[in-house]
Amino acid sequence: MAETKPAPSPSGQTGVLDAAAMLVERALKAGAEAAEAIVLEGQSLGVSWRLGKLEDVERSEGRDVGLRVFIGKRQAVVSTTDLSERSLKPLIERVVAMARVAPEDPYATLADRALLARDFPDLDIDDPVAPPTAEALADASAEAEEAALAVKGVTNSGGAGAQWGRSGVALVTSEGFSGSYAGTSFSVSCSVLAGEGTGMERDYDFSSTRHLADLDRPVDIGRSAGERAVRRIGPRKVRSQAVPIVYDPRVSAGLVGHFAGAISGASIARKSSFLQQSLGKPVFAPGIDIVDDPHRRRGLRSKPFDGEGVANRAMKLIDDGILTTWLLDTASAHQLGLTSTGHAARGTGGPPSPSTTNLHMAAGALSPDELMADIAEGLYITELIGMGVNGVTGDYSRGASGFWIENGKLAFPVSEITVAGNLKDMFFHMVPANDLVFRYATNAPTIRVEGMTVAGT
Repeated sequence: MAETKPAPSPSGQTGVLDAAAMLVERALKAGAEAAEAIVLEGQSLGVSWRLGKLEDVERSEGRDVGLRVFIGKRQAVVSTTDLSERSLKPLIERVVAMARVAPEDPYATLADRALLARDFPDLDIDDPVAPPTAEALADASAEAEEAALAVKGVTNSGGAGAQWGRSGVALVTSEGFSGSYAGTSFSVSCSVLAGEGTGMERDYDFSSTRHLADLDRPVDIGRSAGERAVRRIGPRKVRSQAVPIVYDPRVSAGLVGHFAGAISGASIARKSSFLQQSLGKPVFAPGIDIVDDPHRRRGLRSKPFDGEGVANRAMKLIDDGILTTWLLDTASAHQLGLTSTGHAARGTGGPPSPSTTNLHMAAGALSPDELMADIAEGLYITELIGMGVNGVTGDYSRGASGFWIENGKLAFPVSEITVAGNLKDMFFHMVPANDLVFRYATNAPTIRVEGMTVAGT
């Protein structure tokens, strides 16, 4: 995807803030005791390409507005895409009327004024280059697919694609917060098939970044997709047994995601998490750190403040194996008698809820090869299927495919197997490798887990 000449950052942020401030002011005049308005703007352009031909071009532009109002401990939320006077007047009247009859929620309130962000860091998430043309995106897609089809053993294409987007967020509250930010995104992807007939296997690769200059080359993405697909040809089944399991970085991030879900303030307040009694206690093995950093420069989920305007910062959720905090927005914090940790996230159609930003498990000391060196027999997972995780008990059961490990080396591809365990035990028996790379919103290195069961033939 060729770089184009520089262009100004997204315009209209001041106007968007003005629109949000107008909504808050008018809601207060209509009878609300407190209010907040969020405006989300977005533009995107994407193409899909398959077998040497352009399949589709999609372009979108939109603006969504959300207004939340409070009357006592009652709250109501409405959203719209129409900011015309004809739409706004009845919309504001309707949401205030809704709040008057809504059930009371003792935890419904705006974020505390003392917690609101005052200084916004420069996160470098908005690339000033001009948006790519559809032709440039098509060229990138074609380059990726061509490189994939050139890999020996690749027999068909699932398609390639390239996308660009720019989005903006503006938030205003009656507690005095007013802030906005904008960011860009670039991505390229490719999916291909290898083998023949019923023995065909599919795999893919992709790259997604905030800045065009950081994006992997389409030819590298395509070649990687092709090589991954070819490696999967001729998978075998294995017998059921308990063996060490190694998670590729592609899937190891999911383990960190399960942990984040278990420490969400909403789950803790509902008493529906298997980590309910674990605050301040060891949850992972000593030496393991897990960090959430909303201020990572060029991070895919970086933002200068949270969804309620609360100041956010990098936090160690796990410090040397010990759980240090819950993920809290204002409502869950009040329910637990605590203070928001700046993890509120939201859209326009409902109240905020806790969520992570740029989440990662810190790298360990061993290389992936060293991590596997003493494994006589084991499983290296590259793909997981299904959502078999019980957030209340921690029970874990997922369909999986990847490679069998013999004498510390990847020996042959495997498929149609299930891996099972309990996340509490799995967390305590994790060993991370030293190959952490920030490619996704949630990242982890290669991870080895002991004591799990492989269900095969």
